[in-house]
Amino acid sequence: MDLIPSFSVDHTLIIPGIFTSRIDTLGEELITTYDIRVTRPNREPAVDVAAMHSLEHIIATFLRNDPEWKDEIIYWGPMGCLTGFYLIMKGNRSPKKIYDLILKAFRSVKEQEDVPGATAVNCGNALMHNLPMAKWYAEKFADYLEDNKDNEMIFEYPKAERLITKDGQHFYDS
Repeated sequence: MDLIPSFSVDHTLIIPGIFTSRIDTLGEELITTYDIRVTRPNREPAVDVAAMHSLEHIIATFLRNDPEWKDEIIYWGPMGCLTGFYLIMKGNRSPKKIYDLILKAFRSVKEQEDVPGATAVNCGNALMHNLPMAKWYAEKFADYLEDNKDNEMIFEYPKAERLITKDGQHFYDS
C-alpha cells in the first residue's frame, strides 16, 4: 500500500515551519494543503489539547476575516498528532508567499481577550479551551518564525523515500 503524502515526510527530521503538504486539483482549480508545524514531532511535547483547540478557533476566525486572504481560505484545523495545523487554500503559493499571513495570524492571538465561538451553542467541546496556553504557543511559534525567516529549512521538509529491494522488501530512507 502506498503511503499518503503526509506520511512520506521524515518526521524524525522535520522542524517547525510552513510546508507544502500536497497540491490537488478540484475541477479546474488548484488547492494546496499546507503543513503549519508548530513543534518538532517526536522530539518536543505535542501542543496542549485545550490550547490547540483555542488556537484552531482563534486562527480560523482570523484567517476567514483577513481582507486580503479570506476568499482563499478553505480550511484551518489541527493535526491529529497535535504538532501543528493544516491550512487548505485555493491556488498554489509557495510557503514563503504565505509566511506573512501565518506570522500575522499567530501574532494576532496575543490580542485575544476570549476565544471566538467557545460557547456550547457554537462549539462541540466549549469547556476544552485554554487561552493563556494558546497565547504562549502562538508567541513561541511566531518568535521562531521571525528568528528563522531566512532559514530555507522552515519552508521545505525532508521526504522519506521508499526503497524496494530486488526481493520485494520495503524500506524507508530519508
